Amino acid sequence: LFTPIFAISRVAGWLAHLLEQLENNRIFRPSQIWVGEADRTFVPIEERG
Repeated sequence: LFTPIFAISRVAGWLAHLLEQLENNRIFRPSQIWVGEADRTFVPIEERG
């Protein structure tokens, strides 16, 4: 019962992606470009604050 409920709750998003793909003839994917600070040093949890 969990699986059908899970799928039903996601159908709107899946349909939106399908319609977007049909319109643009490509799969929608975010660009995933890192915008954070580069080359940060690791700080152990005990030293964070």
